[in-house]
Amino acid sequence: MQTKEDQRLILASSSPRRQELIQSFGLPYIIRVSDADETVEQKITPAELVELLSLRKAGTVRDMLETQDQHGIIIGSDTVVVYNEEILGKPIDEQDAFRMLKALQGHTHQVYSGVACVDAATGQEVVSHSVTNVRMKPMTDEQILRYIATGEPKDKAGSYAIQGIGATLISGIDGDYFTVVGLPLSLLSDLLLTFDIQVL
Repeated sequence: MQTKEDQRLILASSSPRRQELIQSFGLPYIIRVSDADETVEQKITPAELVELLSLRKAGTVRDMLETQDQHGIIIGSDTVVVYNEEILGKPIDEQDAFRMLKALQGHTHQVYSGVACVDAATGQEVVSHSVTNVRMKPMTDEQILRYIATGEPKDKAGSYAIQGIGATLISGIDGDYFTVVGLPLSLLSDLLLTFDIQVL
């Protein structure tokens, strides 16, 4: 059986949303922000991309940890929005946000979230991803501009946040809600079992 010390989670993310979600597990955790390079040169699928970046974020944090701090499970996560085979990350500016939302409105798109768990002590790793279909309501240009003016789209994949005022843009989802938020909790709890950590 794992000791409480071994069960510590190390979240490799500065995202307030992911921090809130990790709290819900009721396990000890710390935050270590990953400054991993997120550029990917080769052409890969959205599933491969989110798994690669999730692992890269967790691995970067493992490299940052001091020797005496190398215990616990590092969690890396990455989320992208995909529409018409185009991967939509975070918008560069407001024009880019408008372009994305204009394309997504009135259509169904996919959200991919990858999750990687890395043992800080041994380097053992597991990684997986989940996909959710999201239907966005039709919107006028004025509605899109008003949403952008809230500032919410700024650092969000696909330029919207389902857990914020962006929820009013969404008419339905097929799949895991937390995949869209950015940290699929059901998948994460399954991956943690690899390290003998039981959330329930």
